[in-house]
This record gives sequence, structure tokens and C-alpha cells, in this order.
Amino acid sequence: MSSQSYFTFQSSSYSSSTDSAGNTYTKSTSSNPSGTTIHRTTQEAGKPAISETTRLPSGGANGQVEGIGSNRRIEDVTDADQQYEERMEEEYAKREGGA
Repeated sequence: MSSQSYFTFQSSSYSSSTDSAGNTYTKSTSSNPSGTTIHRTTQEAGKPAISETTRLPSGGANGQVEGIGSNRRIEDVTDADQQYEERMEEEYAKREGGA
């Protein structure tokens, strides 16, 4: 008699920030065996929010982006993540009196 074990995983993260001008940035990421979903929302003060969802299937294929608003495009998620992180670092530097 043989026994088999099956394991699955799921992870998620969420971040949100608002800069001194009232612009809001949020990002949530969730991963499971079928792939990863990244949802970003940007809202400039006094303007409608722009939402973007990227779905990355497991296996490393390029992601497809579904946008609401003027941001409908396909992009390299690595670049988008890096740009998001750079914006966040700039915001934190401004709050700390740097940049």
C-alpha cells in the first residue's frame, strides 16, 4: 500500500499609501497553484480611481492586464512592480524630509 501526499499553497499581500497631495495607491497580490493575481488601484485627488488587474498563470507565462479607465495595456509585471516600488520609496523619502 502506498500513500501519497498532496500540498497546495496560497499566499497574499496588501499595501496602501496616500501621499501628501491626497493621491492613493493600493496593491494586492494573491498566489495559488493556478497562478498569481496582482490588483493595483491609483487614485489622484479629485479624480476617478484607475484599477488594473494582472493575472499570471503558473509556469511563468506573460501576464494579461485588464484595466478600467485609461490604463488598458499589457506590460512586463517586473517593470510595473519596480516602478511601483520606486514611487513608494519616493513617497516615504518625501515624508521623512528627504528628496
